[in-house]
Amino acid sequence: MFTTAFGVSMNTLKCSHEIHYQSLFDAGRSLCFPCDINGHVPLDSLSERGLADYLYARAVVGKEFAFPLVTPSSQH
Repeated sequence: MFTTAFGVSMNTLKCSHEIHYQSLFDAGRSLCFPCDINGHVPLDSLSERGLADYLYARAVVGKEFAFPLVTPSSQH
C-alpha cells in the first residue's frame, strides 16, 4: 500500500493519478497529491496538513508554483 507524505492511502482513495505542483524558484521543491484522471483531489481524505498545503499550492500558482501537471500514479 502506498502512502503519500500526507498520510493518505492511495488504495483507499482509488486515485489513479497524481497532481504535481513544481516550485518556480526551487527545482527541488514540489508538492504532489493523489487525484483522479481529471485532477480532482478528494479533499476530505487529505490530512489537515495536506489540505493546507494543497490549498496553498492552488492559491499561488503562477506566483510560487507552476501550473500543475496530472500524471499517472507511479503505484498503478
